[in-house]
Amino acid sequence: MDAFYASVEQRDNPDLRGKPVAVGGSEARGVVAAASYEARKFGVHSAMPSLIAKRKCPDLIFVKPRFDTYKAISLQIRKIFGEYTPLIEPLSLDEAYLDVTENLKGIGSATQIAGEIRERIRAETGLTASAGVSYNKFLAKLASDHRKPDGLFVIPPEMGPTFVETLPVRKFHGVGPATAKKMEQFGIKTGLELRAQTLAFLQQNFGKVGAYYYWAAHGIDERPVRADRVRKSVGAENTFAADLSTYEATRDALQEIIDKVWGYCERSGIRGRTVTLKVKFANFQQSTRSRSGQIPIATRSELEQLVDALLALLFPITRDIRLLGISLSSLTEVKTERQRQVGSFEI
Repeated sequence: MDAFYASVEQRDNPDLRGKPVAVGGSEARGVVAAASYEARKFGVHSAMPSLIAKRKCPDLIFVKPRFDTYKAISLQIRKIFGEYTPLIEPLSLDEAYLDVTENLKGIGSATQIAGEIRERIRAETGLTASAGVSYNKFLAKLASDHRKPDGLFVIPPEMGPTFVETLPVRKFHGVGPATAKKMEQFGIKTGLELRAQTLAFLQQNFGKVGAYYYWAAHGIDERPVRADRVRKSVGAENTFAADLSTYEATRDALQEIIDKVWGYCERSGIRGRTVTLKVKFANFQQSTRSRSGQIPIATRSELEQLVDALLALLFPITRDIRLLGISLSSLTEVKTERQRQVGSFEI
């Protein structure tokens, strides 16, 4: 989807159309969750602190996010996908991979399917989507970004390796700023320069993901589209209107975040063994602390105790705190008490 959250807000509020919009944050606090294309022209992007975004774009309009609305529209779009193929791997509310090698409509052209889906999304939601069509996930992702917004781009097999050659490595899906910087230190700036490296060199310097970089540089990606993609973590975070400076105030502020995380665990029947506390300070430096147990965290009280222990490791602090986050990983599914009661009976 094209600038999904911001596009929904512009669709639902005509006064925002054609204007630079940031979803999330405020003029003084927080972080941009999404930016309209009008805002992106000024260099505003997601995860940018609101103060910097406002400095880059003085006319920027901040809008509170409506995640329930975004989720409802995402499900509406997912339903359209499901009419073409059951092989759908969602990446987020606004993005997914589809394998249409064999599809429910018997259409022989993936490009035709992508075109139909885009037309239906526009007709049924009033929003635009960009699609990338190719023979693997890596190239389909690149293609989807190539002609945004409202674009459709196809990378056929004979074009794949050549397309990758001129691509900056920072454009590779899975290569973040830190990895791109490390690659550049080795003189690797383009796909062609990445392709010139040996598999052993990339694995030695980039670990397990080095093999992915090696094959991607050759236009090869064997990862299947997984309809049963497993969630790796659950979490919540909050940016505060006023910075926190004391242990007591920080501990109190964490209660709402703990409630959100545990509420999701209760509803979904998911539990985790590893809890991570994320802290962002007033100068935007970030710190994380994690603790893992042998068995999944069973109660909210247990989660709170672990978070308290991690928080205590941070104090005393030399800088005030502007953001707190909690996440659970090493997940497993368990039946909650309510699910056990519903599923049980007596003779």
